[in-house]
Amino acid sequence: MNSLKVYSMASDPIYIGTGGYTIGRVDNTIVRDPITRLPKIPGSSFAGTMRFYSTLKLQSAFKEGYRKDPNSRREKDINELFDKPEDWMKYEGNRWSLMKCAGQDDKPNEYYEDLEKMNATKSGHCSHCIVCKTFGYSKDNKSQQGIAFFSDLNIIFFPVYTRKGVMWITSKQLLEFAGIILRDIESPQGEQVFVISRKDEKNTINLGWLNLPYITKNYPIEDELQEDIKKYIQNKIVLVPDDLISHIINSNLEVRTSVSIDPLTGAARDKALFTSEAIPRGTIFYGDIRLMERPVSNDMPGLSLVEAMIKDASKYYESFGIGGMVTRGFGRMKVFI
Repeated sequence: MNSLKVYSMASDPIYIGTGGYTIGRVDNTIVRDPITRLPKIPGSSFAGTMRFYSTLKLQSAFKEGYRKDPNSRREKDINELFDKPEDWMKYEGNRWSLMKCAGQDDKPNEYYEDLEKMNATKSGHCSHCIVCKTFGYSKDNKSQQGIAFFSDLNIIFFPVYTRKGVMWITSKQLLEFAGIILRDIESPQGEQVFVISRKDEKNTINLGWLNLPYITKNYPIEDELQEDIKKYIQNKIVLVPDDLISHIINSNLEVRTSVSIDPLTGAARDKALFTSEAIPRGTIFYGDIRLMERPVSNDMPGLSLVEAMIKDASKYYESFGIGGMVTRGFGRMKVFI
């Protein structure tokens, strides 16, 4: 089994709702880990959008003429279907793929007796392309578990406004959850926090509405991170106690108030005011994608092809995002695999 480490940084606020309303600080709450009470991006959301973007990348690579007549692509060698062929796109089963391979199968009970006679425009999941093989499918005559397994994307560094500018808070426990285990690193106790810096200072720092004493520590936390992430938070990390991290994060989420507009008057509709919370821009997440090793054959793509597809598809998160309200300025993030 191969494991791909994933880091991501929110370019916009990210809203993944719980599917209902609650009585409290906000009306529309976001998904949280039931143990730590920290907001997260569920693995199901990550896998679902990755499947859609993988299919979108594959379909956009087909020539316009072949997209208009899906059956014609079966009459050509797969290498002839692309202007600029990439290795993972040349997987033989891709000739059967359609946009329906993204999302839920709308024809799960269809039986494939003869592949060549299959109606590609009405088949639901084709069950033969690299997307179906990677993310799984279920048909009446055959079902197959996917190759890729997605974890939740959990917060590892959270941006908070301070007198020293924006700082990214974390805790020893969050670092260990992310696999960053450093020797001789201690966790701050009580209300004291550590500012990770090369300057020796001792003062107080405000983390949102909290004003806490701090001392500087020269821990090599940044050295464990990718350069893409490191350049944003270098010399701007604050290590807080494990029992304070959840309170600070939940107190500094973005809360946005919205109102419904009456289409007849163009003014705010009466009793239509609601508030939503979101994970703020600049938050850094970590997770992993595990790829199951299976025998490479004409029926299964190799893990190198699957890895290449996922890396190509991850670029779409910078444009189309993840979660809800993406048309209203939410959801975009940079994904580093």
